[in-house]
Amino acid sequence: QVQLVESGGGSVQAGGSLRLSCAASGYIYSTYCMGWFRQIPGKEREGVAAIYIGGGYTYYANSVKGRFTISQDNANTLYLQMNSLKPEDTAVYYCAAAPLCSTWLNPDKYRYWGQGTQVTVSS
Repeated sequence: QVQLVESGGGSVQAGGSLRLSCAASGYIYSTYCMGWFRQIPGKEREGVAAIYIGGGYTYYANSVKGRFTISQDNANTLYLQMNSLKPEDTAVYYCAAAPLCSTWLNPDKYRYWGQGTQVTVSS
């Protein structure tokens, strides 16, 4: 059983930065895809970024490309560095694990989810 725990959320002014972390316990297969999603009330969960654990390939939503960076370390921790934050980035951010990255934008393909961490960006 895999457990994911996010941390690092908070409040920041527009233009600022935050770094989210996701600590994974349990066994994550090297073929797995780790992703970050975000959600605001009343809207569907939106894919932000993903990384293929085995090869380090990364994927980004157009809305965050050039501002966000997804990365991982050898200690089963996933990161999301968020720079040049905008008010529209305000959401609850979730990390998740899926067997494949080919469908990384589809939240239904993810098998494990964290509890989420709030990010609030003020103008």
